[in-house]
Amino acid sequence: MKKMSLRTRVLTGAVAAAALGAGTLGAVSANASAPAAAPAAVKADAANRNLQQSTHLTVDAASKAAQAALDAAEKEHQKVAVSVVDRNGNTIVTLRGDGAGPQAYESAERKAYTAVSWNAPTSELVKRLARTPNLKDIPGTLFLAGGAPVQVEGAPVAGIGVAGAPSGDLDEKFAQAGAAALAK
Repeated sequence: MKKMSLRTRVLTGAVAAAALGAGTLGAVSANASAPAAAPAAVKADAANRNLQQSTHLTVDAASKAAQAALDAAEKEHQKVAVSVVDRNGNTIVTLRGDGAGPQAYESAERKAYTAVSWNAPTSELVKRLARTPNLKDIPGTLFLAGGAPVQVEGAPVAGIGVAGAPSGDLDEKFAQAGAAALAK
């Protein structure tokens, strides 16, 4: 076999690299312009057991409920925070009233989360805590009066939490006012 000069080897390598690069670029370009494969269609009907439907409050409805709860508290000269969470415990809206304490914001969210998680007012859940004290160890919960579930046909779709009034009974009264505003 004849030995190639350094110059010939460099040129041959450069041509091979250019050809390989052009082929790769062409393949990438071809893939980029090809339409993506459509995902398999799922027929959305009641008979499809792979799908689940749920009901969620709109942002407007959550805002209406939160404002109604805040208004009820302000009528009684209470400085509170109000939070509305969806069925999954995700915060939709939180309003912090003028002068509400720094703890009120998080407490309202946790009361709302607790109410929707158990589909019960948090004042009722405080009673359950006496029988099952380890409930308080569940992250994100707060077992103090002031949370109310929002239900549709008995199922929880949201929770409203109020915190900052001098008693949990007042907080819960204001949360209930927020829930009642959704029925109007």
